[in-house]
Amino acid sequence: MEKQKLPNSTTALVLGICSIVTFCCYGVIGLPLGIIALVLGNKAIKLNNQNPDLYEGANNAYTGKILGIIGIVLNIVFIAYILWFISMIGWDALGDPDLMMERINEFKNR
Repeated sequence: MEKQKLPNSTTALVLGICSIVTFCCYGVIGLPLGIIALVLGNKAIKLNNQNPDLYEGANNAYTGKILGIIGIVLNIVFIAYILWFISMIGWDALGDPDLMMERINEFKNR
C-alpha cells in the first residue's frame, strides 16, 4: 500500500518558518504562528506514531514543531525586550518624540 502524505506536516513547517521570520513584528504575528505550528506539528507527530506505516513526511512535522518552539521563544524574548525598553523610558515618553530621545540619551549616559 502506498504511503499517504502526513496531514498538516507541511503546514506546520511553513508556519514554523514564518514565526521565526516575523518575530520582529512585535510578537503580534510571529507568536500565534509559532503556537499554531507547535500544535499542528504535535498532532501530525501523534498521528504518525499511531500508524507509522501509513504516512510519510514526519520529518516536516518534527521540523515544524522545532521551528515553532524557536519562533515562540524568539517572540517572547522580543516582547520582553520591548516591555523592558518601555519601562525604562516610561509610558509618557511614547507620545512625545523629544522626551523619548531625552530619556534614551539619559539611559545611554548612565
